[in-house]
Amino acid sequence: MPQPSSAPPHRPGHPPGHPRGQRPDYPPDPASRARVAYAVVGLALLWPALVFSEFKPWILFDLRSLRSAGGFLADFLTPAHEPEFLWMVLRETWQTVAIATAGLTLALLGAIPATLIITEQLSISRLGTGRMRLPAKLLRQAVRWLLVLLRSVPELVWALLFVRVVGLGPTAGVLAIALTYCGMLGKVYAEILESSDAHPTDALLANGSPRLAALLFGALPASASELISYTVYRWECAIRGSAIMGFVGAGGLGQRMDESTRMMAGSEVATMLIVFVLLVAAADAVSKMLRRGLG
Repeated sequence: MPQPSSAPPHRPGHPPGHPRGQRPDYPPDPASRARVAYAVVGLALLWPALVFSEFKPWILFDLRSLRSAGGFLADFLTPAHEPEFLWMVLRETWQTVAIATAGLTLALLGAIPATLIITEQLSISRLGTGRMRLPAKLLRQAVRWLLVLLRSVPELVWALLFVRVVGLGPTAGVLAIALTYCGMLGKVYAEILESSDAHPTDALLANGSPRLAALLFGALPASASELISYTVYRWECAIRGSAIMGFVGAGGLGQRMDESTRMMAGSEVATMLIVFVLLVAAADAVSKMLRRGLG
């Protein structure tokens, strides 16, 4: 008959073999020195970055800064609703949508011919030998590098450049969106077409069809839904981008919001921010509706 153990029952959270109140001796963490070394190295690398970036968080607690921020937030809680101001906001909102739409249209005018050139599936010279001729290959490479250049520069930087060239206003925003989105659309269009079934396109080209007809009747029917869906998505992005470019003087709602922010008019900023959120939500709803219709 086994005798009952006199040891106290083990309780969760209390290691067995150690009386209550006495801290057990755990083995040292073998990775503790490496963690401390990594933390020290990280701080040593971070400190010069903080110094050169002139990071001074204590400025946020300056009395004058706190007083100005408090007044701005107090006005921000009561959005401006004067009829004249609301009409101005509505007009600038419509200009923002117009900038995005015009810029995307100009981008399409450049992206579609570029897609015809760089899409290897539309190459006539590769049909016989399977290889493209050297002039065609050089032309495709040159257009590809041009598209890389256009999409590598953000539309905000293009807007800054065009504001210096054409002055303040929506023209700079339209041109900035046109250049950046031309590079994006041309690249993605070519990738979508090249990933589709090449048999209809090859059959049309082999029978003497021009490249544009091969695109319209061969490659396009299989990829139309994806191409239109991506175009609508880019239009939605262009609306957001056109509002942001207004902060550098490219017109639209963003430019008015920047002016109100500099004047510390919190109520006006609140109204325009609400309209901006509604604008982006409306663009997203239109985008989803069109995608649902294409699906």
